[in-house]
Amino acid sequence: MTQPTKHHVAMIGTGQMGLVMADAIVSRGAAVTMWGPRTEIVQQLKEERAIPARLPGFRLPDAVQLTTDPEEAFAGATVAINAIPTQFIRSTWTKLLPACLPGTPLVSTAKGVENGTLLRPTEVLGELAESVLGQRSDLVVLSGPTIATELAARLPAALISASNSDACAHIVQDLLNVPWIRTYTLDDPVGVEIAGATKNIIALAAGMIDGLGIGDNAKSMLLARGLAEIARLGQAMGARLETFFGIAGVGDLATTCFSPHGRNRTCGEAIGRGETLEEFTARSDSVVEGVATARAVAELAGRIGIEMPITRAVSLILFEGMAPREAIDRLMDRDLKAEELGLHHPPFFGGGETTPR
Repeated sequence: MTQPTKHHVAMIGTGQMGLVMADAIVSRGAAVTMWGPRTEIVQQLKEERAIPARLPGFRLPDAVQLTTDPEEAFAGATVAINAIPTQFIRSTWTKLLPACLPGTPLVSTAKGVENGTLLRPTEVLGELAESVLGQRSDLVVLSGPTIATELAARLPAALISASNSDACAHIVQDLLNVPWIRTYTLDDPVGVEIAGATKNIIALAAGMIDGLGIGDNAKSMLLARGLAEIARLGQAMGARLETFFGIAGVGDLATTCFSPHGRNRTCGEAIGRGETLEEFTARSDSVVEGVATARAVAELAGRIGIEMPITRAVSLILFEGMAPREAIDRLMDRDLKAEELGLHHPPFFGGGETTPR
């Protein structure tokens, strides 16, 4: 490990990812101030340094400061990290950004696509920064196969810090230069963010296969074809095909689809066993990002003319009442064709815009 970093990080969000990222960054020698939207959760963390219901066995280091005050959260911050789920970024950051110093790099760990706008998390943050702060901010996507319970136990993991700003990508890489995390940089933030969002949809389908009990062959087929449609969408939005065969792509996809701790896979398994989405949501204390993302990505794929049959099937199951078994049968009954990975001639929509120029 190199010398401790002198950065001061505003960590926005007290969920699992916010907690484990704060733990890693503060152990690196950086100052961390964590902001949370719920007073009772922030107070519990101040008093107990733990939330067993969210992350069993984890203790937040004493060096992490906690607050519900935006001014305090951003005071002295040289980097701001979003750990708020995708569908809540706009409402949360609209209130917080006035306290942020213009030009502060904004990093996002969220994995999803915003309903309605069909924007990725960094696109939402970038749009808000321009409107609220009056200037563009450097944006970084932080993603990879990161099961929070394993990071909390400091088990080995890899991450991708992706940005159009090489300097900012390396700042985040340095912040996470700890013995249990290996962070790589990449200059394809669109690909990394699309991979992180869409893998949750495939994980829902993988869980449904587990719940139905239809075997490992079916699950492996799902992962392979799921990766193909993820890559098609990413290429159509300006991403590089090879990104989807790296840590942020197939690495994150495999972890999310197979880990018993994955929220999206667990939700899918419950649905495959006959539970409704409403019943699962009522008993779950975590946000299942893939649910809202399935609706947004199905709409996005239709808008830009990309075939994503698995995503469409998951959307039909979640929102239109189709039985998981019927969806599987329909996928198996599709016309036979040659295997394709990605697009032969991907359209380019300006580095991540959701509509053609």
